[in-house]
Amino acid sequence: MNKSSRVRWWTYLMLALAAVACLFPLYWMFVVATTDTATATQLPPEVVPGGNFFHLAGLVFTTVPFVRSIVNSLIVAGTIGVGHAVLCSLAGFAFAKLRFPGRNVLFLIVVLTMTVPTQLAVIPQYMIISSLGWVDTLQAIIVPGLASAFGIFWMRQHLSTTISDEILQAARIDGATTWQIFWRIAFPLVRPAAFVLGLLGFVTAWNDFLWPFIVLKSPEMYTAQIAIKALQNSFTVDLGLAMSGSFLATLPLIVLFVFVGRRMVAGIMDGAFKG
Repeated sequence: MNKSSRVRWWTYLMLALAAVACLFPLYWMFVVATTDTATATQLPPEVVPGGNFFHLAGLVFTTVPFVRSIVNSLIVAGTIGVGHAVLCSLAGFAFAKLRFPGRNVLFLIVVLTMTVPTQLAVIPQYMIISSLGWVDTLQAIIVPGLASAFGIFWMRQHLSTTISDEILQAARIDGATTWQIFWRIAFPLVRPAAFVLGLLGFVTAWNDFLWPFIVLKSPEMYTAQIAIKALQNSFTVDLGLAMSGSFLATLPLIVLFVFVGRRMVAGIMDGAFKG
């Protein structure tokens, strides 16, 4: 075996171990979702799935309005994902290619907001949402999450390195407006990066718990993560029931990654090589 073959063998071995380490929590969640609390907490732990998954899944759907919660999460996460892709691209384009007073200062402020813990914004954000009468509505979750400082920074870097100023100047000479330059020239060139950012926004919104838990009160407005919390009572936790809900809430993300995972990786690698 030559040196290159040994390097390739060790590389594949490490990748396989990393894949197993990443997939094992999902597998363990499914194992617990097919058993009861006693089996889940026994030593040594049970590693073979049981036969109670469909029974526990049925309890999930009868205990909380889980289908409605999944639909709510799809609405919230889908809208936030599209908002991230479009709005952060617009802001990134402005910071990267437009010249206006205070541009660098404003961009510095945007970047600095990433250093502020999310929990510090909960109280003022709730006061604003309450004054607008949006408590216990989906727009209370959607509107604050339509854009992010990280997304603006991400798209600004991509637009700065992908699009030359000469192309934009030529478009202006031809009579294109700023919106036309963005929508017809800039955005198509950075669409892979915007797609990746939209997926990241979708996953983040889908998994968000703290803010929806604060503003959503009615069971019919619950998102998937709040519905999982509603499966637990105040004193005890049925691990099988909770893990069944968690596994069902994770399935849409798994399906999403199966269909768009290759495109997501390609977009990330495209940005890495261009950066």
